Amino acid sequence: MRTSNKISIIRIVLTFIIILSCTFPFYSLGINAPKLNIGGVIVESLYLLSGVIFILTIVLDLLGSGSRAESEKEKNLDMLADKFLINSVLIIFAVRGFIPVLVPIIYIIRDEIVYVLKIDAARRGKILNKITASRVKTFAMLFGLCLMFFYNLPFELINIKMADFLIYFGTIMAIVSGIEYYNLWRKVK
Repeated sequence: MRTSNKISIIRIVLTFIIILSCTFPFYSLGINAPKLNIGGVIVESLYLLSGVIFILTIVLDLLGSGSRAESEKEKNLDMLADKFLINSVLIIFAVRGFIPVLVPIIYIIRDEIVYVLKIDAARRGKILNKITASRVKTFAMLFGLCLMFFYNLPFELINIKMADFLIYFGTIMAIVSGIEYYNLWRKVK
């Protein structure tokens, strides 16, 4: 198995660990994860742990799974790991009430539309290249989600809602990049 596939599989497993640590009712087993007081902000340790794992999955992606993927299967597995991570975390934060439910709905629908457009273009022998707005969307969303895991610290201490801003900005950029992909698809069809 190629290194890029191993990295993608590790990222998927780490995403399952994030899902488990954020959603499993440990309290029903009598396990209460400690809470920390950081500058007056009460922080659940399981979210801190999940945030560290989230950052690790991003670093693993940067280390090579996406850039080293050569075959379509490797690229698809990397894309699946990306979508699985971001979409799962968006859903968790929406269910927990940290972000509006509309955010993951927009993000996931946009991803599905772009995926269908890329498949259609590929069937015609065309490629829809990654666009800048999509990269901006991904960066904003990843950074915003990282901050959300860490309760928006250090920005929370100075009352700046940076995590919210980045997630909303990432959502707007998801819409913008979706429109750009649609326009690009129309030109190549």
